Amino acid sequence: MGTINQYRFRRSFSEDPTLSHNLFNLLEMIFPGIRDAATRIRKLGAAWEDASTPFIRFHNDLAVTHVGVLEIPMRLMGQDIVVGGIHAVCTHPEFRRRGYYREVMEEVLIYCDRHYQILVLTTAQPELYKPFGFRFIKEHIFTVTSKCDSKGGIDGFRLLNTSDRKDIKLLHRLLEIRQPVSNILGIVKEKAIFCFQEGNNPLYYFQDLDLVAVMEIEGNKLKLFDVVGTQICTLAAILKRIPQPIDEVEIYFCPECLDVDVQALPHLLDGDSFLMVRGAFPLDAEKFMIPRSARC
Repeated sequence: MGTINQYRFRRSFSEDPTLSHNLFNLLEMIFPGIRDAATRIRKLGAAWEDASTPFIRFHNDLAVTHVGVLEIPMRLMGQDIVVGGIHAVCTHPEFRRRGYYREVMEEVLIYCDRHYQILVLTTAQPELYKPFGFRFIKEHIFTVTSKCDSKGGIDGFRLLNTSDRKDIKLLHRLLEIRQPVSNILGIVKEKAIFCFQEGNNPLYYFQDLDLVAVMEIEGNKLKLFDVVGTQICTLAAILKRIPQPIDEVEIYFCPECLDVDVQALPHLLDGDSFLMVRGAFPLDAEKFMIPRSARC
């Protein structure tokens, strides 16, 4: 197994108390608002520094290139596996076209090949990753084909208050013991990416089902992005607890556990979120989507 001393660019947040500040100076330049997002997830009880392994090239004391590595515990085709996630890839504008990104990425892949069978990332620039063995994998959303005809039921959910300690504790409990939304592709025991991706979005708690739904309602359309619970209930059970009529449903994860008929449609999340995969990925021929809450 590799150690920090065997790598040129691998760094340790715990060993260098100035590293986080230096890194986020670079990240904020490329991804405005990311420092606030990192602060937000820390308030939710998860920390960027605990979840990400940073590979950073410095010029003197200035961080100029970064590639982060995350661990994503997944259930893939019924098997539990830890997948490596590549994230927050960037180079300082004044230090581009010097080969720094290639140098760091090559070292990242040496490290990852020792730890993970599969690597994933999402990007608007897939051409940057193809030279490193990543390939584009098509994803799908799932639209319900049977008539929903949900007339509206009881008011069976409430908005989580992510500033309230009790609600944060509730969310952590469910994330720790969640049932994967799918045996084709589901997430288990992951917090940091979820909090980063969804911590600023509405999260709805269905108390009698003991689950949190990441969802949006636009008119009479329900968009369901993730379900976090000890058991995955049917879509009908969720609709029954939504007080307004719903006649159209889009599901942004593999929906076989929801007991509903669907049509799979090719889809790029946010219009430009290409899924790139490296390694022997068992879903090449499947119709699926990595939940928004687990994307890096």
